[in-house]
Amino acid sequence: MKLFELILKYNISVPRYTSYPPVPMWSVTSTLKDWETNLQKNLSRIKEEGVSIYIHLPFCEQLCTYCGCNKRITVNHQVEEPYLDSVLKEWGYYKNLLGSVTIREIHLGGGTPTFFSPQNLKTLITGIFDGNNIASDFQGSIEIHPHFSKLEHLSTLKKLHFDRISIGIQDFDKKVQIAINRTQEYSEVKKLTDYARTLGYNSVNYDLVYGLPFQTMEGLGDTIDKVIELKPDRIAFYSYAHVPWIKASQRKFTENDLPSTETKIQLYLMGREKLLQNGYEDVGMDHFALPQDELFIAREQKRLHRNFMGYTVQHTNTLIALGVSSIGDSGDMYVQNVKEVEEYQELVQKQIPIFKGHIVSDEEKRMRKHILNLLCYFETSWKDQDDIIVSMMQDNKLWEEILKDELAIVTSNSIKATDLGKLLIRNICYALDKPSQKAHSEKPLFSKAI
Repeated sequence: MKLFELILKYNISVPRYTSYPPVPMWSVTSTLKDWETNLQKNLSRIKEEGVSIYIHLPFCEQLCTYCGCNKRITVNHQVEEPYLDSVLKEWGYYKNLLGSVTIREIHLGGGTPTFFSPQNLKTLITGIFDGNNIASDFQGSIEIHPHFSKLEHLSTLKKLHFDRISIGIQDFDKKVQIAINRTQEYSEVKKLTDYARTLGYNSVNYDLVYGLPFQTMEGLGDTIDKVIELKPDRIAFYSYAHVPWIKASQRKFTENDLPSTETKIQLYLMGREKLLQNGYEDVGMDHFALPQDELFIAREQKRLHRNFMGYTVQHTNTLIALGVSSIGDSGDMYVQNVKEVEEYQELVQKQIPIFKGHIVSDEEKRMRKHILNLLCYFETSWKDQDDIIVSMMQDNKLWEEILKDELAIVTSNSIKATDLGKLLIRNICYALDKPSQKAHSEKPLFSKAI
């Protein structure tokens, strides 16, 4: 079967596996008390290995119509300080629970994190650091909208030990930019990139999206050529998910404005080939990196990890999530904060503002290990023939198709994705994930693979 036909066959709805089980599969029976008890139970481990922190900053000055993130559109910057006060209030509950900890990683996501002034971001980060230890290998990262970011944002954060920026480009094609209401110039991206390198940032990532309205092979090809000229250390090349019944802003354009499924696949294959031909390595799950970038090195050295922030080289079992809608992970349990800003700011005055969670069963932990191995290294192995992965392969029609199409090689104690399989690693994971298959057959839950 030709590559194009193979990808078309496997362009089905599958999880993104930012957690296992995926968020739609959570049992949602846990409580705030369960979360607090679980963190305290793991306190000695947390003290030893430290924590990662994700902070969701939801405000944007303008609406990007394609966006599926949890955001609040406003030009009123008076919202900054009350929101950050709430985030630091939430962090205070964790400080009371955990005491002094070592902070290994902070990621600022959004929304548009640079909606907040450099001084307010400094207040936030110094408040997080206060009374805690900063790991010697600490990594700080922030998502950047090039049109709403100042050089001062980068210089302020660099002084606070931040060393990674992720610039959301999506596409340089003006027709596409107008359709998705995200206009920025090549010069703006170059200016931020050059300044980040002058300041000594270790890694610059660009986000690109394929499948956007009015995208063409020529237009996206030109965008990727421009990106290659700037040579970011990493590139995330995401598939656009069209869900106007969930995100009303996507009704600004119609399905007729989008590339066909066949064209979308061609856009992906063209973009991927250009990146591979120009020195980038396929890290997996839409991510590419230069060989000297730490993300690729971590994969080669088998110390890559994946969590709600995506791929990371900082493997901690504990992810503390602050801010509206953010998701935390203790290794044994997941929790998510309430999704509306007003509800978050009200509830955080009384408690950690979570509204749902999931206690991970022993069986799910065993399966999670294999899912993470496949996503991070394209392979997994086991010693015991009673391992859960063995039972997942049995009486499994989807898995039989994976093998028939030569996407994976199975031995008596291992699974390894082939070069073709690496392109469809989400599908390989899903084919082994019988619980998600069962749930998805009863109710649509996941986005398309491509």
